[in-house]
Amino acid sequence: MLIAEGLVRRFGPVTAVDGVSLRVEEGSCFGLLGPNGAGKTSTIDMLVGLAKPDAGTVTFSGKLVTPDDSGARRQIGYVPQEIALYDDLSATANLQFFAGLYGIAGNERERRIREVLEVAGLTDRARDKVKHYSGGMKRRLNIAVSLLQRPKLLVLDEPTVGVDPQSRNAIFESLKLLQSQGLTLIYTTHYMEEVERLCDHIAIMDAGKVVAEGDLPSLYSLLPGQNTLTIGAANTSDASRILARVRSAGFQAEENGASVEISTEDLSAALGAVAEANREIPFTSLQTHKRTLEEVFLNLTGRSLRD
Repeated sequence: MLIAEGLVRRFGPVTAVDGVSLRVEEGSCFGLLGPNGAGKTSTIDMLVGLAKPDAGTVTFSGKLVTPDDSGARRQIGYVPQEIALYDDLSATANLQFFAGLYGIAGNERERRIREVLEVAGLTDRARDKVKHYSGGMKRRLNIAVSLLQRPKLLVLDEPTVGVDPQSRNAIFESLKLLQSQGLTLIYTTHYMEEVERLCDHIAIMDAGKVVAEGDLPSLYSLLPGQNTLTIGAANTSDASRILARVRSAGFQAEENGASVEISTEDLSAALGAVAEANREIPFTSLQTHKRTLEEVFLNLTGRSLRD
């Protein structure tokens, strides 16, 4: 549905986006991840037609997306990270205002307002002023505004920032419903568990480039082993002995103080080797977990803080 080819975006001497290419399939939920300063927002601005690329193109259903042509852009809904609402107006009045900007009037306007309020779960609070809404309710109304024009593609920039777990879950359920009805989604967030829950395909950006892309299994495969097994030892000497035993059994493992971490595809076989080692060397703890998207993300983009 949406194809970006060789996108470049410069700000003076700084190249914020450096040759990014993406393909978003119709009906999918596409996750776009990256640390601060990776170029995500600049990429999103070009995808939705808010900014013109210095090089490269964006096409939506075969039509060029540019700031100068509203044809393709009218089929794209955009939910910004910032709350874009008027606090002193009710939800209904906000929706009436934005419907007017889209050129939606009369009975059609009222029908669409009812539709999006229902999707956002705000029908009962439609007449309340937005300033009396919780953060989660504002986020849901922000999404409702973007749905008024009945877009074919919805782009969401960190739509759950600062909301409680119940509101976050309500947003997830609404997005899943919309996707089941055929809406295509592009989703950016810093919450990796959200991407694991929602997205079919994921691109990870860093320093203006796409450094990894694929579905969850293919991204997990970038790390050594789909599972990790962590063994706690009484001291570093015992940990070294455990490490030697595990490696002699053919498993990849690393020592970290008084613990040993094994990376493996075959958890059952690793547990068997660990049981053999435990016959001679006492353990203080034993933990297993599957690889996560957060581990992949940190492995690709680094662990240092960025501002």
